[in-house]
Amino acid sequence: KNAYATVSTRLCSIRDGLASLPDKLAGLITPDWVKVLPGFVTKLQNELSMAPGSLAEEVWQEAHDPEINPEIVWEATVRVSNDLCDDEHLFLKRRKEHTRAALAKYLQIPISEIHPDDVPVIAMCGSGGGLRALVAGSSSSLAAKESGLFDCLTYTAGVSGTCWLQALFYSSITNQNHGALIQHLKNRLGVHIAYPPAAFSLINSAPTNKYLLSGLIEKLKGVPEADFGIVDIYGLLLAARIFVPKGELNVTDYDLKLSNQRRFIAQGEHPLPIYTAVRHEIPKTEKSATGAEADKRKAQKEDWFQWFEFTPYEFWCEELTAGIPTWAVGRPFAAGRTVWRNNNLSLPEIRIPLLLGIWGSAFCATLSHYYAEVRPIVKNLAGFNGIDHMMMERDEDLLKVHMIDPATIPNFVMGMRGSLPETVPESLFKEERLKLMDAGMSNNLPIYPLLRPGRDVDIIISFDVSADAKEANWLRVVEGYARQRGIKGWPVGAGWPPENASKEQIQTELDAAQKGTKTEASEEATKSQTKSGERQAKPQPPLDLSYCNIWIGSTTERSTGEEPPPSKLVEDDMQLMTPDAGICVIYYPLLPNAKVPDADPHTSAFMSTWNFIYTPEQVDKVVDLARANFEEGSEQTKRAVRAVWERKKRLRVEQEKEERELRKVIKAERRREELRSGRGVGKSITDGDHGDHFS
Repeated sequence: KNAYATVSTRLCSIRDGLASLPDKLAGLITPDWVKVLPGFVTKLQNELSMAPGSLAEEVWQEAHDPEINPEIVWEATVRVSNDLCDDEHLFLKRRKEHTRAALAKYLQIPISEIHPDDVPVIAMCGSGGGLRALVAGSSSSLAAKESGLFDCLTYTAGVSGTCWLQALFYSSITNQNHGALIQHLKNRLGVHIAYPPAAFSLINSAPTNKYLLSGLIEKLKGVPEADFGIVDIYGLLLAARIFVPKGELNVTDYDLKLSNQRRFIAQGEHPLPIYTAVRHEIPKTEKSATGAEADKRKAQKEDWFQWFEFTPYEFWCEELTAGIPTWAVGRPFAAGRTVWRNNNLSLPEIRIPLLLGIWGSAFCATLSHYYAEVRPIVKNLAGFNGIDHMMMERDEDLLKVHMIDPATIPNFVMGMRGSLPETVPESLFKEERLKLMDAGMSNNLPIYPLLRPGRDVDIIISFDVSADAKEANWLRVVEGYARQRGIKGWPVGAGWPPENASKEQIQTELDAAQKGTKTEASEEATKSQTKSGERQAKPQPPLDLSYCNIWIGSTTERSTGEEPPPSKLVEDDMQLMTPDAGICVIYYPLLPNAKVPDADPHTSAFMSTWNFIYTPEQVDKVVDLARANFEEGSEQTKRAVRAVWERKKRLRVEQEKEERELRKVIKAERRREELRSGRGVGKSITDGDHGDHFS
């Protein structure tokens, strides 16, 4: 069966199963609202039936209309390059004008004193963490906006819940106002995303039914072999809860396409948002003459996460060094070109509801990730040690098993063998669809895209609301990435290693970080700490995090094999102004704050990653906590920004001085050469003046 027929069959099964429940039994074991579900499902089935006059027929007709979906007639090709796309280059040029004025206001300096080349490229990124990340991130952004810092940003980047934040901010629902965004969350988060009466009401009633279901209908009708799974449903429910404004009538289809966010950044008015997802490359192990153990080691080595980034301009993957226009995401490709349908049209751009599901699909984690989540809870149970030992022995295998299948989109590099780097796995040239999931599977902080060459980010401000912010140490995981890519300037040691850590321990942790998963890194770190403890009689307790932590990297070239020294926390602003200073990382973990006693990320049940209901009062508590934490480091952050600006200014002035001196030397040398050749002593009598006295 094709995808559309499969969904229709499932709806029939759901309807018949609900209708067959005896009234007495239903009243005993199910809520009262279950009785109305068969009617909801029947209506939904009718709307999706493709019968004349149905919603599905209307959506499918509009999917063929270039006036409504102009991208269906646009040719798209795969761009193979490590460089930024032309649209982003133009954005950077225009954004610089805005950030220059914003920096002058933020630092209270006359704009005439700020040279465009001295303006630091500042990026703000937020971690995953479900609705906690959405609410806390909105508050942190609002506090940064009120301080003047947000207007100085060139980029924002998100994982999971922070991607939802960005999608809402760049929509007509909030009109790029963080205060309006927080009010919207207070209006909409009081009902669980999966509460059936509320969800079915929106899905079955105009105008929200068309608004929410159009992307699903286009996917199922346009790609008959498409997968339809839990992530699709999850994205639909998320959109119904957080992407519908209060009143549920003022919805616009323009908000449903990521590429349409270009209208909010076209002139550089706002930072460029970066959304993230990962693909888990799991090689198929085939027995060979080298033996089972060699095959297993090879498979373990090749098991990794590939990062994909979405911007309003381009969908791109660093591993592939290839990307496509964002408006072309959702259509099939072959050999780097669009595969046109029989009517010479393509499919419309994939809709935001499915992307919301992909960006936040933490439940698509591997068995290893699931076990890491429940391990602290069950460690006191009888028989835990035996089970734990068995699970740890099989961790490499558990890392390759996903309990829930990720969502899929058409693979744009299918059939491009020979055009991409040799490191690209063979599977990508053959698979018709890309399986994408929450980037938090690899790193819960979206820092990798900010280190992309060409973006040249000077300052990364990271708001980490991860449930395990202290233990996971996601900043440390970045070091393995920076080493693999040869990125200069990343602050080695950022992330607060234990005070008693040796150089060998740090190296072990960095090697572990290259694998890119929290479980692997934490296990290697544990082994390293054990060995370190054996060498030291009195190991000291690890340092703790503060509200605002700053590290600065170094760009100094070192001899081959020589390791840079671990970066220490910045205690003096002068450390940020050394000529060889690299990337400045400003890290805000979400910590308890005495100013907000009723909101503790570690003990408040409503702040769990898996909580999908926030009352207005709970939203206020999280907002107050995030704001209080930002205020703790607001002045420290401003001083860091000023120091980086002053360093860039001094380096530019010194470089200009050197260039002027060099031009003087060159000019003097040319003059001496002219004198030696007789060309610099003025005109001779024969140079055309005929010797008259006027000459």
